[in-house]
Amino acid sequence: MATSFLQVLLSLAAGIGLIVLLTVKFRVHAFFALFLACFVVGLGVQLSVAEIVTAMKEGFGHILKNLGFVIMLGTMLGVILEHTGSTRVMAAFILKLVGEKNAAAAMGITGFIVGLPIFCDSGYIVLSGLNKSVARRSGISLLVMSVSLASGLYAVHCLIPPHPGATAAAGIIGADIGKLILIGILVAVPAAVVGCWWAAHMGKKIPVTAMDEEEETPVLPDIPVWKAFLPVIVPIILIGVGAFSDLQKGAAFLHVLGDPVIALSIGVILAFFTSTSWHRDALSNLMQEAAEKAGSILVIIGAGGAFGAVLATTKLGDHFSSSLSLGNLGIIFPFLLAFILKTAQGSSTVAIITAASIIHPLLPALGLDSDMGKLLCMLALGGGSMMISHANDAYFWVISKFSGLDMKPMLKVYSMATLFMGLTTLVIVYILSLLLL
Repeated sequence: MATSFLQVLLSLAAGIGLIVLLTVKFRVHAFFALFLACFVVGLGVQLSVAEIVTAMKEGFGHILKNLGFVIMLGTMLGVILEHTGSTRVMAAFILKLVGEKNAAAAMGITGFIVGLPIFCDSGYIVLSGLNKSVARRSGISLLVMSVSLASGLYAVHCLIPPHPGATAAAGIIGADIGKLILIGILVAVPAAVVGCWWAAHMGKKIPVTAMDEEEETPVLPDIPVWKAFLPVIVPIILIGVGAFSDLQKGAAFLHVLGDPVIALSIGVILAFFTSTSWHRDALSNLMQEAAEKAGSILVIIGAGGAFGAVLATTKLGDHFSSSLSLGNLGIIFPFLLAFILKTAQGSSTVAIITAASIIHPLLPALGLDSDMGKLLCMLALGGGSMMISHANDAYFWVISKFSGLDMKPMLKVYSMATLFMGLTTLVIVYILSLLLL
């Protein structure tokens, strides 16, 4: 029996509601929330349990086949750079280059660059000690410094692979990961700048109650600056070359080198050379840490792929196309959907994966089913997943805890910064859609 649009809509609402309820109120791991939501939606549209399980297996396998190596290698690269202290070397170099008078901008730039291979929460924790010591030396408010650093990290986390949300969503809607990295970097820059601007503008107006104890200035490892930057810069260059190598004949070798899996593998190898004293036990522990960290991410994005596959069986796109006029909304619809999910349940990763699963069958109706349309859709989803970071977001509390900032200034400065960052991303993507679609 054919399902009605109302039945599909109610089933989808029930599935999303369950994800929000389980992850926010009961603190259930996102994998199990997405797993159960598959059955809620599937049973709601009268699929048999066998059909639901088949769709889930196909969706789970498809997403891991395309993205598993990218997530694992990206995680490994970030873990090595943290362990060797390369992130601190990069931060110190940028600070020296920009100068202590512009220390807040330096931390924003540091966050942006360090955040390319490292997840935002890990990056903030690693750099928090340096951030505090620079704030003391420069006399700039710790609130300004902290939000600037957080904004730089957050901009790339929401928009650019190999971060899990952006990577998984790209796999779900079929966007080219290499091109997404390049265009995403260009879009993330103004978003980070706006976040840093708001931190500087509003942060110095607010009295801050922060930890006053003396913090030791982090000791920098003896790593040449060029060697610290190389594992980050080389993969980006290779991916950039590979993304456009198909425009010229005889560029197959460059295309292979530019594959994100190969490029990130080269980055991991280069990262190992940032230290000359590897011990077998330390190396084994490092690999174990990376595998465990990546594994937790992979099960979430796999469950997101399963949820998307179940939604595909509901003919969601056909129902929306015949019942609503989505063509005029374009990139605004995915942005709003990711924004609502992010604000409601807190996780940018869960928000963008869930939104991508819903958007995928709607791409033709939205006029975003071309290669460029999928890229812009991805960036709109990333912009929506930025806002609004508040008390239900784990990253919010990482910043608060490691900077010693109270909730009130965090809400006024950091949460508002994420709002402006998301809106800035939307404006840029909307302009690009007018020019390129």
